[in-house]
Amino acid sequence: MNDTEKLERIAQLLEEVRDNQKAQLERQAESLSLQEEQFQIFLKQHEKTAQIQDRAEAIQEKSSQLINRVRRFVPLAMVVIVVIIIYLTWLLLRYSR
Repeated sequence: MNDTEKLERIAQLLEEVRDNQKAQLERQAESLSLQEEQFQIFLKQHEKTAQIQDRAEAIQEKSSQLINRVRRFVPLAMVVIVVIIIYLTWLLLRYSR
């Protein structure tokens, strides 16, 4: 092999290296693009999840308020029912004599 052939071979190898580097850069660009898309999808899902969680917290708060009202109302209603039963019993006993 003479010097010209060696130089041509080196030039050919350098072109192959350059072409491979170009191909690798293109693949990296595609990979980065896919990662960016996936990250955007993740951000949208995270936002939706946060909205759903906020709605769930609001529903739980309303449920908690409703349960607290019922807890206050039921004992009062029981007292009223017991008083009515005692009054009806007294009326029945009074008129049955």
